[in-house]
Amino acid sequence: MREAIGMVETRSLIGAIEAADAMLKAASVKIMDFRVVGSGLVSVTVAGDVAAVMAAVDTAKLRAGAVAEVISANVIPRPHDEVDKIFDADGGE
Repeated sequence: MREAIGMVETRSLIGAIEAADAMLKAASVKIMDFRVVGSGLVSVTVAGDVAAVMAAVDTAKLRAGAVAEVISANVIPRPHDEVDKIFDADGGE
């Protein structure tokens, strides 16, 4: 994996959809994963160049935070190639 990845986790499906929309509108990124974690937690993961992912995550935290609780957000600039296994079709299980 050569692109950066950015993740936002909310305690609300609506908040996660808002985060995803904000990230896609804020920068040139693509959604890698959208996952209902459980107990109301939903995560969205995007990929793109480092600056775009950072801008997307920052925007998502603000927009999603207006409608739901943002639990966590993070950007990994150069994830190790092994991280790709997490995003396999079977969810890395």
